[in-house]
Order: sequence, then C-alpha cells, then structure tokens
Amino acid sequence: MPEHSTIERARRDARAGKSASTQAGEFVREEFHHVREGKHGARSAKQAIAIGLSKARRAGVKLPPPARGQSPKVRRQAQRDYERGQHGNGHVSRRRSLATLGALKHEGRGAASTRAISRQTRRAARRRTPSARSAAAYRAVRTKGHAGLVAAGRKAARTRMRAR
Repeated sequence: MPEHSTIERARRDARAGKSASTQAGEFVREEFHHVREGKHGARSAKQAIAIGLSKARRAGVKLPPPARGQSPKVRRQAQRDYERGQHGNGHVSRRRSLATLGALKHEGRGAASTRAISRQTRRAARRRTPSARSAAAYRAVRTKGHAGLVAAGRKAARTRMRAR
C-alpha cells in the first residue's frame, strides 16, 4: 500500500497537468526509499521500478500497460493493475501480499543504490532515439513553469561549464 504522502504528490502532479509517467515516478521514488531504508530488497533497479509502476496503476494513475517489448505475462499483469486502479481496489489477498514481501526481504539492497539507478537510467535512455529524447524534453518544458525553467537553465549552464 503506497503512503498517503506519495498518493498526494502524484495527485498534485496530475492537477499540474503532468504526464502519467511523471505521476507514476512518485511511486517509483517511494519504492527506492523502501529498499534503501531496508523495508525490503529488490533483485535489480528494474524490479524496483516495476513494483513502483504496479503500485501507481493500482492507485489509479492512468498509466497504460506497455504496448510491446515486454513479455506477454508482464503486459497482462500491467493490464490487470491498470483495470483495478480504474474500477476500485477490490480484494487484496493477505497471504499472497505477505508472501511477496517475505520473498523481497531476501533480496539485496544494492538495487536502489545511486550507481544501480544511474546504470538503469542510462540503459533506458540508450534504447531511445535522439529525436524521442528531445521530444520528451520539449513535453517536460511545457509543464515546468517559470521557476522550473529558470532552475533548469541554471543547471544546464553548470553542466556546460563542467564539460569545458
């Protein structure tokens, strides 16, 4: 069950007109925090992200299941999570829930390290074309607001200075 503050942050993103993936990012962030504080582990950064996305769908974030590129089993489960989030929660099996948490407790905590997350992020970015990355940046700018744009500009300038 996601924390109340996470759901509230996701709702705030939705009100600000941000994309479903941005809203879901709050749940992924929470999942990384859980792994870091030792609530449970994860086999990889990818698994931690998948758990966060699943929670987001169940909480009602309009994040559609992946269209392709994933195994049919993953797509089916994502579809179930999505439908459950759109049509009320339904029954949660206590036994299954505890079994999943018990299994995750045996996994390592390295999946939420800065290095692991960075590696996963870079891999995901490499799979996208430069034009797709650029388009995503343009979409992000539209919901940033004035203060956000100023901060992003300063950050970009710092990055350029470091590159010299």
